[in-house]
Amino acid sequence: MEAFEYASPKSIQDAVRLLGSTWGGTEVMAGGTDLVSAMKDGVVTPKRVVSLKNVKELQFARGGAREGLRLGALLTIRELLDLPQAKQEYPGLVQAADGIRGEQMRHMGTVSGELLQRPRDWYFRNGFGLLAEYDGKSLIPDGQNYYSAILGNSGPAYFVSPSSLAPILIALDAKVTLHGPNGRREVELSKFYRTPQSEGEREYVINPDEILTEITVPAARGMKTATYEIREKEGLDWPLAAAAVALEMDGNTVKRSRVVLGHVAPVPWPSPEAEEALNGKNLTEETADAAGKAAVSKATPLSQNGYKVQLARVAVKRALMRAVKGEA
Repeated sequence: MEAFEYASPKSIQDAVRLLGSTWGGTEVMAGGTDLVSAMKDGVVTPKRVVSLKNVKELQFARGGAREGLRLGALLTIRELLDLPQAKQEYPGLVQAADGIRGEQMRHMGTVSGELLQRPRDWYFRNGFGLLAEYDGKSLIPDGQNYYSAILGNSGPAYFVSPSSLAPILIALDAKVTLHGPNGRREVELSKFYRTPQSEGEREYVINPDEILTEITVPAARGMKTATYEIREKEGLDWPLAAAAVALEMDGNTVKRSRVVLGHVAPVPWPSPEAEEALNGKNLTEETADAAGKAAVSKATPLSQNGYKVQLARVAVKRALMRAVKGEA
């Protein structure tokens, strides 16, 4: 790890003033579970690290059934798991948080850091860059692509978005609040992630001189929600495929649905195809299976990751059945 300056401001304004206008020189640290490992591996080499741990105004969770949830950036995964409002109103969000199994990750990792973690892609983590290009051509289509994207993978990015919380939060129409030198702005989480087109870009629309300060989740209003993840091992591991669903029901009929896939594309991947297969229909196992098939109908697997198509299909089906049955 290279030497760096460490700053520990006590307010959002002071933290913002310490940030730079370009990526690379300064990094923000919340819990540090991702940043520290990336720095040890030389993936990022900041000259300054701005820690948020002493910014007390970011340590909160507020709201309930009527007004929705407001989650401060420094709320830990453990605190989210223990939050009564989340357990009662947003089971799909708690299920997603529960997939983060390591106790150190739960106690140190924050909700904002989870949304902003960098890709776990083998090439990126081993110094080949975010797009893993050599002489202007990606190494991934003809290389090691077992864990790579099956959707949104026409290039130049082939990594998968690593966030477990983002798919269900997008399904719930959540927003994030960003603070920068020009004040605050809100961004719909569905528009927060992007596929980089060049090596210098990042995977989200936050600027290098901004801090993610809050996540706002609208009132659930009786929606049925669920997350279903499939991973190689149940310990500390990232999913191979995941699905998050939020359903507005009329009896057993789906009035409105949101289906968002995770870990299969460079961004959390909403599936209008799956939603079309659900809306206006009774939610049965057959309907759920049809929605799963629709969700992967446009998948374009690479040479080694065709297995992910079936996993994503199954994840959608099981998330839907989990939601309608109210399973924990």
